[in-house]
Amino acid sequence: MATAHIDTFAKDNLPPADQQPVFLLDRPEFQYPEKLNAAVELIGNPAFKDRIAVIDKAGRTTFGQMDDLSSRIAAVLVEDMGVVPGNRVLLHGPNCKLMAACWLGILKAGAIAVATMPLLRAADLAPVIAKAKVTHALAHPELMEALAPTTSTVKTLNFAEVEAKAAGKQPLPPVETYAEDLALIAFTSGTTGVPKGTMHFHRDVMVICDGFPRSMLETRADDIFIGTPPLAFTFGLGGLVLFPWRYGAASVLIERYTPQSLLEAIRDYKATVTFTAPTFYRLMAQAADGIDISSLRACVSAGEALPAAIRAAWKKASGIEMIDGIGATEMLHIFISHKPGEARPGATGKPIPGYEAKIVDQEFNEVPVGEVGRLAVRGPTGCRYLADDRQRNYVKNGWNLTGDAYLKDSDGYFFFQSRTDDMIVSAGYNIAGIEVENVLLGHPAVSECAVIGVADGERGQIVKAFVVLKSGEAASEALVKTLQEHVKATIAPYKYPRAIEFRDVLPKTETGKLQRFKLRDQTGV
Repeated sequence: MATAHIDTFAKDNLPPADQQPVFLLDRPEFQYPEKLNAAVELIGNPAFKDRIAVIDKAGRTTFGQMDDLSSRIAAVLVEDMGVVPGNRVLLHGPNCKLMAACWLGILKAGAIAVATMPLLRAADLAPVIAKAKVTHALAHPELMEALAPTTSTVKTLNFAEVEAKAAGKQPLPPVETYAEDLALIAFTSGTTGVPKGTMHFHRDVMVICDGFPRSMLETRADDIFIGTPPLAFTFGLGGLVLFPWRYGAASVLIERYTPQSLLEAIRDYKATVTFTAPTFYRLMAQAADGIDISSLRACVSAGEALPAAIRAAWKKASGIEMIDGIGATEMLHIFISHKPGEARPGATGKPIPGYEAKIVDQEFNEVPVGEVGRLAVRGPTGCRYLADDRQRNYVKNGWNLTGDAYLKDSDGYFFFQSRTDDMIVSAGYNIAGIEVENVLLGHPAVSECAVIGVADGERGQIVKAFVVLKSGEAASEALVKTLQEHVKATIAPYKYPRAIEFRDVLPKTETGKLQRFKLRDQTGV
């Protein structure tokens, strides 16, 4: 394939063609020119030059100003740091204007962005740097200490230095990358253990902008996006930067939120679209009384399964029917979702335009309607792991196997059951841990919970629940029995948790996803 990359490490380490998924690119909105630089497409549209692109505590920044700043940052990368097209540049920072401008500048320089979560430390960053053979790094000043032990061979600047140097630069003309040049390597969040590097083209960046936000959100130029997911998480990159900018809309970028401060920011900035995880919506629902969030028109939940109890609580608090969605770092963003008027309790939705999905068994035969199996999906994006044998497990017969257990109903709606490695088999019954979690979350004493299967000599496995109680609730044997009876009375009695352990906190990734594998490790499963 033609490439603008001088450093071809990333392209050389794409999976072999016979291990890659089928890519469906026949829709008119997914037609792009051979030469394509996603950063130029996103921030350089002359029609948006005077529109607001970023809102933060310091003020408002237009598309034209972000275009200029990111081109000056590209000049710093090339002229001061020696970046050449195809180099991998690590980004380590919180959600802020400079993080977004640096991401754009990396792509304009023809390099590949490798964004990392701000809470990651040296032990977490070292394998990412080694795996992606990172050559350069840009970091928030407060996070430089985490990078220091890992960057002996990496040229590094902090954001303050980048900004100061950029002020004295002339904007660098962007590199004319190809649509199939690598734009980013996104590392998975580690819910199942060792993170994997997923590789996405400039074309892929534009595809997700012309998919979910067009068909499900119906994004408008007067929208103001806000939310919590880190820009290093593709859910956050899409929802807080790529999607609004594709349509001339604005993004509120603030480093840290609590549920209370996010509600207040929605009120203060008149945000219209919010992206966050179910846990945040649950806490926001409890704190929303008395805060004017009437500017909101759309609320997107993804990152983990949306319990019906949280959907109902948020609708009661805000009046808004949440938009659920499933995505994957491997797929770059959301591929099954729904419009607000098409929501069904417990259902993730249907494949968004451009994607196909089916439920298959272990032999890859499609299972009947209503039966649980493995979710297989294909569309205009797909999995390309960076030099990783696990590519063979994720892609089968041209389809991406996401690792999720789903069922499909007769109307074509897809219902999440569990991660395939979270399915519990007890006395011959298949039990989806997420179903038990949803029931427990419906009890007034429960704040959070996670359910796994643990070994049992008689049943093979039993259902065990780890429960975080709401403030003011006390753990007791009586409460254990109460919660067990609550589950028995709500769903099939054989699904009730035979063991319940109360915890102060549950293990999670920085993006808020439960790490059930850590609970299994701690339990010796």
